[in-house]
Amino acid sequence: MKLLCGTIAALACLAAPAVASARADVDAGGSRLATVPFADTAIFYYAWFGTPAADGAYQHWQQGGSAPPAAVGSSFYPARGAYSSSDELVLGAQMQEIARAGVRTVIVSWWGRGSIEDARLPRVAEAARAAGVGVAVHLEPYGGRTVASTASDVEHLRALGISDFYVWASVDLPDDEWRELNGRLDGVRLFANTNLPGKAAAGGFDGVYTYDVLLYDGRFFPRYCAQARRLRLLCAPSVGPGYDARRATPDTRLRPRFGGSTYDAMWQGAIRSRADVVTITSYNEWHEGTQIEPARAVPGYEAYDGAWGRSGKAAETAYLDRTAFWAAQYAARRY
Repeated sequence: MKLLCGTIAALACLAAPAVASARADVDAGGSRLATVPFADTAIFYYAWFGTPAADGAYQHWQQGGSAPPAAVGSSFYPARGAYSSSDELVLGAQMQEIARAGVRTVIVSWWGRGSIEDARLPRVAEAARAAGVGVAVHLEPYGGRTVASTASDVEHLRALGISDFYVWASVDLPDDEWRELNGRLDGVRLFANTNLPGKAAAGGFDGVYTYDVLLYDGRFFPRYCAQARRLRLLCAPSVGPGYDARRATPDTRLRPRFGGSTYDAMWQGAIRSRADVVTITSYNEWHEGTQIEPARAVPGYEAYDGAWGRSGKAAETAYLDRTAFWAAQYAARRY
């Protein structure tokens, strides 16, 4: 996927070198891996938020019994307030933020045909590409998902120009069925969500990713990627700022942000691992508190104040700005 160096995308194009081609040494046999370009930084993105004005009702902001817009289903409060993912102005601004942070690809959460995420995907993709950002899809475990339905999903989504697919909970479905599907797909790449590269290799996947930033941290990544390389798999470990889902879910587990040091340690581990792709969890998964989208200080909510010594308005974009720093560090080590 090429960066589009128009007016909107100028900052993104200046911040990062052109997207590299998939490494020839991944598959010397000349399979689809040698011909599909990959982005070296990608971020998980959620298009499931709604408001009464734009969508007829609040969507997702009310999770955990919250009453938006004053209260939202997150331990943090978005700087934009409770927004709609169908708002073109919001989408455009979000994608420009992602581009300025040096992120090459947005991985859009997708919950099957006919879902609201499916309906919104073309508009999200258009906004991303206008900002010079590539688009991939996070195939979520929608009701009735099978390997066969995934094959149909891939064909459906390829029509939107999507070639990278991250398959959440891929290990829940049979290895032999995955192997048959992956063996006949061409021009696309499927990444398995697993901490066991051998499991992904058994299913014939192209790569692995972790997503979970609660259970896995930067210390795990070097061993993880070394195992993946031995199996000729691409390695896309997931970095994130922390985890706090207490306001939106019954989950009381916590990974504190520690003023940004949690995020730094994750990035350092990903760089040490020589990752093929660094995936970021997440741009806007507000429910689990993994977001780096700007947040503002509101009584009763956490904020980014203290991150890298920032406070007030300057702290709102602290994680996006730090992402730009680490994306540049990662690019300098790779090229």
